[in-house]
Amino acid sequence: MSKSYEPKNLTKDKLSDILLEEHLLTSKKEASVIVNKIFDEMISTLRNGFKKVVIKGLGSFESFDTKVKRGRNPKTGEKLLIPPMKKIRFKQSNNFLEENSSNV
Repeated sequence: MSKSYEPKNLTKDKLSDILLEEHLLTSKKEASVIVNKIFDEMISTLRNGFKKVVIKGLGSFESFDTKVKRGRNPKTGEKLLIPPMKKIRFKQSNNFLEENSSNV
């Protein structure tokens, strides 16, 4: 591959680079600490009883609990119960939808 590869995903590492470049932080480590703190706070909030984290203009992350389900082990065929879990769903905001549809 002779062309330089530009990733199509925005990762926490890439967010740290952007924060470092655009906000004149002193080190990559400082930028990484800030990005990690934001995500840690969002995760902690959803795990500890809050139902939603809303980021205006982007959308909301909402936590919900699943029910016990019946399943089976695909290798052995053994029936089993899948325990309840806490999951997160993302719903994009209307502003995001409107901006996105005007670019098409």
